[in-house]
Amino acid sequence: MSYDSSPSYPYRHAPQNAPSYDATYPWQPPTPPPEPARLRRPAQPALGHHSDLRILRSAHRWQRRTATLTALGYFTLFLILSAFAPSFMSSTVADGLPTGLLLALLQIPVTWLAIALYEHTARRYVDPIADRIRKQSELDAKREAAR
Repeated sequence: MSYDSSPSYPYRHAPQNAPSYDATYPWQPPTPPPEPARLRRPAQPALGHHSDLRILRSAHRWQRRTATLTALGYFTLFLILSAFAPSFMSSTVADGLPTGLLLALLQIPVTWLAIALYEHTARRYVDPIADRIRKQSELDAKREAAR
């Protein structure tokens, strides 16, 4: 068999100036050329990759654990004392007031203490980080709008 180079041959290689197809099928559109590289890099990394978000998550996690362990720790201590130290819980503190009742009534102030601790740690640790991230995201949004 010989190669027929006549124009009547049904399929020939594309001429040199024809667009090249990387697609599997010839009727598919050509793949777009890669986008040109940006000339200018942003001054700071994108907000989603910012280390302040990790700091904020860890501060909020510490805040939740501290407040939760304060309230639940006292309640667990009260339950353990009720189950394993009934003589201590039934002993009187003053004027016939049993220790168990006094410890039960102290759960309300301990819950308030946990709430106050939660608010204190929020104001001191979490809120400043959140404010800094909020301001940074507003600046990033203004920069993107200016482009």
